[in-house]
Amino acid sequence: MKLIQPEWLWKKEQGSGVHQWIEQNPTPTNPTVVLYAAPLSRSSISVSGASLYPDAFRRGWKGFSVYNLDEQIDLSSLHVSDLGDVPMHTTDIIESHRRIEEVAYEISTSYDNVYSCLIGGDHSITACSIRGIKKAYPNETIGIIQLDTHLDVRDPVELGPANGTPIRQLIVGDIVLGKNIYNIGLHGFFNAPELVQYANSQGIHMIPLRKAREKGIVATIREVIDSLNSEVNRIYVTVDMDVLDISIAPGVPASTPGGMSAYELFDILQEIGQAEKAKHIDFVCVDPTRDALAQPTVKTGIYAFLQWLSGIQLLQLRKNVNNLD
Repeated sequence: MKLIQPEWLWKKEQGSGVHQWIEQNPTPTNPTVVLYAAPLSRSSISVSGASLYPDAFRRGWKGFSVYNLDEQIDLSSLHVSDLGDVPMHTTDIIESHRRIEEVAYEISTSYDNVYSCLIGGDHSITACSIRGIKKAYPNETIGIIQLDTHLDVRDPVELGPANGTPIRQLIVGDIVLGKNIYNIGLHGFFNAPELVQYANSQGIHMIPLRKAREKGIVATIREVIDSLNSEVNRIYVTVDMDVLDISIAPGVPASTPGGMSAYELFDILQEIGQAEKAKHIDFVCVDPTRDALAQPTVKTGIYAFLQWLSGIQLLQLRKNVNNLD
C-alpha cells in the first residue's frame, strides 16, 4: 500500500522551526521517528471533521521551535520523517481500515523498531494500526496506554468498527489482552455502567483522573509503564484528545468538563517518550472545524507530539552518557 503525498507540504529550508526540521519524505534513511496520517472520520459516532486534522497538524508546525526551553534540549538531532497519508476510500470504511492496517504492517516491517506516530482521524484508526503492528510482530505481546475520557469498548457487532469500539475490537480479536490495557483519564459521567462492567470483566485497568492526581500524574504513568514493562514486549500509546478538559480542547467533538489539563498531558507524554518499549503512538479525534479562531486544540496537539519527542530525546541523551561511561 503506497502512502500518498500529504495535502500540505513545507518548502525545505534551513532553520530551527519544526516545519523546517521534520522531513517530508516517503522513503527516509535511518529515521528515528516515522510519522504518517490516516485522515478518516466517517467512522465517527458523532459528526466529526477529524479527517482534516493531519492537514491542520502539519500547517501548525511553523508556530513551534525544535528547542525545548523547559528541558533545555534541542530536538533537531532526532531524524523525524513524515511519510505521508494513508489513502482513504471515499465511502468504504472497512476498506479504509484495511488500508491503515496494511500500512501499519508495512511501516513496522520496513522500519523495524523505529518509533512510529499516527495522526488521525477518529479513534477507529487505533484498532487498525495495532492489528498491523501485531501482524508484523506476531510473537510479541502488545500493551496499550490509553489516554481517554472514554473506555471505547462499545460492541462492534452493534455499532460496526466505529470510533467507540477500537479497544473491544482488539480484545475480541485476541490482539491485546484486557489486563495489558491501562486507561488514564476516565472521569465523571461519560461511561455507561455496562461498559464499565465489560472493562472490569476483561481486566482493563481503569485509572480515574482523580486517583491519578491524588497519586501524582507522573508517578501514576511511571507505575503504569513499570507494570507493562514486566508483562509486554512493546507498548502502544493512544491519545484521544477528548482526555483534555473542554476548556482546553474545544476542537474535539466528545470533549467534556473535568478532563486533564494541558500540562498533565504534556508531563505524561514526556514520561512515555522515555519508555523504551513505547514504540508506537497515535493522536486522534481533533476536529479543526470546531476549534476556536486561534486553533488551541490543534496547537495543543502539536505541543503534545513535541513533548513525546522530548522524552525520546532525553532517553537518547541518557543512553549516550551511559555509553561514554
